[in-house]
Amino acid sequence: MAMVLGMAVIFISPFQKLFSLLIDIIIPCLNEADNLAKLLPYLKKYAGNNIGQIFIADAGSTDATEAVSLQNEVAYINTGLRSRAKQMNAVAKISTASILYFIHADTLPPKTFETDILNAVEEGFKIGSYRTEFDSDSKLLKLNAYFTKFDMMVSRGGDQTLFILKEFFEELGAYREDYPVMEEYDLIRKARKVCTFKILDGATLISTRKYIENSYVRVNMANFIVFNAWRIGIHPNRLILWYKKLIKHPKV
Repeated sequence: MAMVLGMAVIFISPFQKLFSLLIDIIIPCLNEADNLAKLLPYLKKYAGNNIGQIFIADAGSTDATEAVSLQNEVAYINTGLRSRAKQMNAVAKISTASILYFIHADTLPPKTFETDILNAVEEGFKIGSYRTEFDSDSKLLKLNAYFTKFDMMVSRGGDQTLFILKEFFEELGAYREDYPVMEEYDLIRKARKVCTFKILDGATLISTRKYIENSYVRVNMANFIVFNAWRIGIHPNRLILWYKKLIKHPKV
């Protein structure tokens, strides 16, 4: 494409046009001040010109989540909604960026997250996530992480972070707000029916606090039961009750 300015002709390549796209980062949270104190400076350090806003979609935290957000000069929104799906949808609606990037507060994406996402969009992908890497030397957790390099639904999860074109997100109907859990799986399943899911190079560093508070066997058993029950059609309103009985975790 060319633009004529006076006597000069300025050529704008598709590559230049693509990299004018903005990415808005959306972080749903509840009482995550300590994790945000690590995540937000990290994101700002490695964010380039294509990162628009960093949004905190708070569910009504009682800790220092708001103070940490304001200290790091990001957009803090107290949604008053204790539901990740509702929190993320509420902020996605006000986002003006072309790409949405959803991140959990207790994770760290690769330093190259911005260019990784833009390169994936350039290749024609509408949605994707990273693989998993745990902040532990446990061989069992390394085995879990190994399988996330394969394009299987059972290997996906919100902790891996998720990018999606906003227009495509809206076409899919956004996150299901009647889903207290499994909202990312539902969105990914709908997306995979109409396009290829991109597994980005690199891995998201994920906290092992869930495994520490419970156990490797207990967490994997809970994940196995809940995933397969959801897959055969049991509604997440029931699944979250099972999950809470099986493991202790502040996210649920």
